[in-house]
Amino acid sequence: MSAHPTPQPSRIPEPLVIFELANNHMGDVEHGLRIIDTFAGIARDYLFRFAIKLQFRELDTFIHPDFQGRTDIKYIKRFSETRLSREETRRLVAAIKGHGLSAMCTPFDEPSVERIVADGFDLLKIASCSFTDWPLLETIGATDLPVIGSTAGIALDDLDNVVAFMRNRQKDFALMACVAQYPTPAADLQLNQIDLLRARYPHLRIGYSTHEDPDETLPVAMAVAKGASLFEKHVGVPTEAYALNAYSASPAQARAWLDAAAKAYACAGVTGERVEPSDGELAALRDLRRGAFAKRPIRAGERLRDGDVFFAIPTQAGQVTANDWSKYTHFTATDAIPAGAPVMGDRTRREEVRARILSIVERVKALIAESRGVVPGEAELEISHHYGLDRFESHGITMVTVVNRGYCKKLIVVLPGQAHPEQYHRTKEETFHVLHGDLSLTLDGVAQTCRPGSVVTIAPGVRHAFESATGAVFEEISTTHAADDSFYTDPAIAGTAERKTFLRYWLG
Repeated sequence: MSAHPTPQPSRIPEPLVIFELANNHMGDVEHGLRIIDTFAGIARDYLFRFAIKLQFRELDTFIHPDFQGRTDIKYIKRFSETRLSREETRRLVAAIKGHGLSAMCTPFDEPSVERIVADGFDLLKIASCSFTDWPLLETIGATDLPVIGSTAGIALDDLDNVVAFMRNRQKDFALMACVAQYPTPAADLQLNQIDLLRARYPHLRIGYSTHEDPDETLPVAMAVAKGASLFEKHVGVPTEAYALNAYSASPAQARAWLDAAAKAYACAGVTGERVEPSDGELAALRDLRRGAFAKRPIRAGERLRDGDVFFAIPTQAGQVTANDWSKYTHFTATDAIPAGAPVMGDRTRREEVRARILSIVERVKALIAESRGVVPGEAELEISHHYGLDRFESHGITMVTVVNRGYCKKLIVVLPGQAHPEQYHRTKEETFHVLHGDLSLTLDGVAQTCRPGSVVTIAPGVRHAFESATGAVFEEISTTHAADDSFYTDPAIAGTAERKTFLRYWLG
């Protein structure tokens, strides 16, 4: 499918309930008006938008001349017996609009489209049987009316073609999932087709046209939950003269159906955004969360670290909780906190560093990509900030340990302008192989410039520091790395309590 244009505001209201009158007026205009009045009264009790739908066929041309008046063919008999005059159908349209409802109609031939436009209908419907009736679609496409199409039995290629046809004509168009069985058994409703249509045509409104047993109310609730916003139901008013067919709802059945849809909307709640929790919900969650308590006396101005707190209940209002605590969130005491006391939000200063860390990760990934390097997907990223995260831009590196056994291989990334402070190892021997960028390497006070392809071996005990003005990527191949075998010549580094941040999932 090609890219979709930006959707324009639609004239199809939503959520829209369509009461399908079809031929249930039985060719009796007074009975048709009774149905319209009854269901307009029902509509006033609900917050949905409503339409009442008729069907038009120009029977003098719709039925072949040789078959006019035949009573032995089901649909010819049915359509002929329920024919209304032009004046009678206009009375029905006027009644629908007089109740403040939208008037909708399904044409089955081209003359009926012209009649629908002339009689002032608001919406036009394409029946499933007409969905690929191209002569009819051409006529419909030339009108200015919004169009809703039912999709029973339509192949995906045909769906795509009709959607493209309507889009190319800039039609206000919607689709309805539908099954053409009258009535439709519950096992055949195929409600998951709503999901398919919504995923395949995200720029269209998707609805649900029903033909199930009118006592069924679960399907419409499921359709609401699946995101349908248009709902069609065949309706009628049973009388001594006119019985209802097996898939048309009586007024009582329609109320039960609408009640189910309204309840489903209430249960579904907010759409398209994260719901704001209530005060009660927040209070219940806080009561179940573990609060942070000081393990030891904390001085004012002291940064709280993992070993300084423990988590337990009960939690007080305003207390820092385990849910607040992470490697991306730093807490500093603004007042002294006694051992065992709760760590309160108003006695600490909170600093969020997630955005800063993610910025580092993105720049590291970009430099690796520029170097055309490939990093194992499961490899952990180590961000070294020797003087703290605030000075990372000037003093720090990032590294990926590929393997650390009897031998070790790391990928070192130096961002532009970064320097790694001088250090040495007592046990480890290492070799630097520059892959990308320029690296200024200083060994025992003697500087040298290393470029892609440079290989330098550093023996145990040799003091080394490096930096890059433009950024560099190099491999470090060494004997086994031990955490206690790195010694910095600046004693201030040893005083930095947290010099590293580790990220496991950073390549995504």
